[in-house]
Amino acid sequence: MGAHFLKALFGPSLKKPILIEPGYEIPGFTGPDTLYILSSYSGTTEETLSVLPALLKKRAPIAVITATGQSPLADAIKEYRLPAYVFNPLHNPCGEPRLGLGYAILGLGLLLARAGALAWPAAALLGLIPSLEKWDCRLRLAAPAANNPAKKLASALAGRAPILVGAEFLNGNLRIARNQINECAKEFSAYLSLPDLNHHALEGLSFPAGLKKNLSFLFFSSKFYHPRVQRRLALTVQIAAKQGYRALTQELRGKSPLEQGFELLQLSSWLSFYLGAENGVDPDKIPWVHWFKEQLGKK
Repeated sequence: MGAHFLKALFGPSLKKPILIEPGYEIPGFTGPDTLYILSSYSGTTEETLSVLPALLKKRAPIAVITATGQSPLADAIKEYRLPAYVFNPLHNPCGEPRLGLGYAILGLGLLLARAGALAWPAAALLGLIPSLEKWDCRLRLAAPAANNPAKKLASALAGRAPILVGAEFLNGNLRIARNQINECAKEFSAYLSLPDLNHHALEGLSFPAGLKKNLSFLFFSSKFYHPRVQRRLALTVQIAAKQGYRALTQELRGKSPLEQGFELLQLSSWLSFYLGAENGVDPDKIPWVHWFKEQLGKK
């Protein structure tokens, strides 16, 4: 999730191409000139570990991001003397990776900056901290619903699966928000990106019958989108409403794409928490994921 966030946010200024490969195989072009980053919060992610032998055979330079503790990935760091960012997740007491995104985003961002792939906005990030703390006060449990954007959105979306819509530098945020809603709220969610959705999804809203009762659209609006994308978003909101869908728009107020990326990251985290409350579930528990991993591990 951190890689998707960074790739979208810094896309226009990236100095090197970044590919995200979450499966069991590596691209055929991988070689000595390819920096391959193995990122696993737990250090036990099967797909991440599975590609290590192929990377060693290809003589690709490898870097690792993982949390402290005993794990197969931690063992690989020692065995192969791999450069690594090993973080102590003190500020994520629940231990769930989706709620420890600061480590994944900032750790990976610094690593990519050291590798020359992007310019790291250290001063801007430090300056963003007071704003994040201020915004967080509006999102916390103690903040009344009338003044709490996350609570208001959760209430408006309750009972319908949210389809998240955004564009450009926020595309990584859409993926994160979907994952958080899936895991924290135990609720189906998906995302669509502008302008791509205008070429297919507009004609896919009529069937099956009853779809309108089960879906809502949540559009994330930004003044930093390309002007034509801003126009596309406004028209897409109209089309969703004309076809009978509940269409909500959340305007982001950060003063730069960087600010808005972290603003939405904060908002979506709280939104998934409040949607979980609406559904009466424990946002921390992921029983089906654990069951799946147990079955997958059986011979």
